[in-house]
Amino acid sequence: MILETQSEMAVIGTAGDGEQALRLALELRPDVLLLDVRMPGRDGLWTLAEIAKRGLIDAGDVHVLMLTTFDIGEYVDEALDQGASGFLLKSASYEELLAAVRAAATGNAALSPRVARRVIDGYVAGHREETGNYTDQERLSDLTPRELEILGLLGQGFNNAEIASRLVITEHTVKSHVSRLLAKTGCRDRGQAAALARRVRPQGSDP
Repeated sequence: MILETQSEMAVIGTAGDGEQALRLALELRPDVLLLDVRMPGRDGLWTLAEIAKRGLIDAGDVHVLMLTTFDIGEYVDEALDQGASGFLLKSASYEELLAAVRAAATGNAALSPRVARRVIDGYVAGHREETGNYTDQERLSDLTPRELEILGLLGQGFNNAEIASRLVITEHTVKSHVSRLLAKTGCRDRGQAAALARRVRPQGSDP
């Protein structure tokens, strides 16, 4: 309803879940795709990843804006890594939403103030690690309890399938958690994360 009040915008499709959103995106090739992070079945992050795999984001065919009512710390890193053009909270004003759509349509980034703050903090954290002024404990400070648990299991040498079985979650969920914890800790790969885990022994590590 908000978008259709604008003469230069047209809503060409709506979807109730991630798989339907993917099908419509491939069929209709919208200039901008608004994706809810949480949807029935496949979620918005899965949909974003599938669109990215097909090259639509790199080619500039589709610009994706992610929407969420939830804590941005759980999702923002993965969404931006996958090529999302923006990330907005559902509490954003009408003006912020319209501005974000316009920005995304022209290939520009659109971040809510809270998300922008997180991106800046991430840059600062990365700079601190590059200069060596970043302790192991500080690198863990932004991890959720689940991410700490998975980091501990990485330190014990478990692969994604083994972690999924141990925690009774899907491999896709494990992969998402690993991606986020790598971004948050500044680790380049699983090997660095495992080494960090062995040094600090977070929750999930054996004594």
